Amino acid sequence: MNKYDLPPARKRYFKLTDRIKNPLDLMSHVPFRIATASNLLALNRDLSVRQDVDLDVREMRVLINIGSYMPIKSADIAYQSRMDSYTVSRAVKALRQAKLVDFEPVPTSKRAKNLILTAEGERVYGLISSAVEKRANLLDEVLTENEKVQLCDMLARIESKAEQLMAQYALDRVQEGDDLPADQKELIRWYRKGLDT
Repeated sequence: MNKYDLPPARKRYFKLTDRIKNPLDLMSHVPFRIATASNLLALNRDLSVRQDVDLDVREMRVLINIGSYMPIKSADIAYQSRMDSYTVSRAVKALRQAKLVDFEPVPTSKRAKNLILTAEGERVYGLISSAVEKRANLLDEVLTENEKVQLCDMLARIESKAEQLMAQYALDRVQEGDDLPADQKELIRWYRKGLDT
């Protein structure tokens, strides 16, 4: 198997064990590598963001979504970011308490509310988006424009397939009469929403 261009220290310190049969090679395991990169890219791990913004990672992710797509409903943030609705709700509550977001009515619904940034929320959004954009530009240096397009395409296909597999497993459990937790019901809803387009 092709060994990927890993830093020498990782190659040296992380050799597959010989204590079990067929150990999983995490260095060539795509979901593990994506999760590892995601951990490194988490907004709250970046000091250039944390020094100016006192929010946890879920609050930053929700704020960024609101600022980029407002007016937007909480359910749409959950779908777009693949966070569960409980996590989004908790983040929205914290952001409202911090006076960074507010609600506005949805013209076509008496019950639904859209989320928007307040003036202070727009200021914080500007700080976060500026830091995120700067970091993205620095990270983009390791990719050609064509590689970046290919990477985004590959990630979209992986995301779509992962959603399909997880939703199908949840749907199979429903067929067997199992009662699903809320996050799994939401996963099915997201999957079906994607099929509608």
